[in-house]
Amino acid sequence: MTMNAPRRPWYREKLVWMVVGLPASAIVAGIITLVIATRTSDDLVADDYYKQGLAINQTLARDEAARQLGLVTVIELRDGQVKAQLSSSVSAPLPERIVLTLVHPTRAGQDQQTLLTREGDFYTGKIAYPSAGRWQVHVEDESRSWRMNGTAQFPSETTIRIESDMPKS
Repeated sequence: MTMNAPRRPWYREKLVWMVVGLPASAIVAGIITLVIATRTSDDLVADDYYKQGLAINQTLARDEAARQLGLVTVIELRDGQVKAQLSSSVSAPLPERIVLTLVHPTRAGQDQQTLLTREGDFYTGKIAYPSAGRWQVHVEDESRSWRMNGTAQFPSETTIRIESDMPKS
């Protein structure tokens, strides 16, 4: 004599949900990945990489020009204000305005650029304080004839010193 035990409906079985759940979660994860990929851009990939490669010699020439002038810059960032002191070891004439650019290594949307105007021995301007992390700092004259490069770790650094190498004799 066998007893007929009441059968549970299929949706109450754990094994059924495991078999259906794993592929379903993979499909949901794939859709989420697709949405993220289509809505965001990859800032690390440049559309004009070939032109950027050709322009590297011009950039190196600007770095060399700063080296020949023996430029040193000390930049202070406080409360949205920028104060920079620029000096030349060869007593070269200094420009009336310089351009300060803060470049985030991976998020181009966070990059900032400001024009600093000379007031006595200092250049001043305004800029939003950058988010935490390591940033590249570029200082150049308004005509883009020379450029200096440095890095800063925010928020621990509020004063940044950038030195170009001394001119070669």
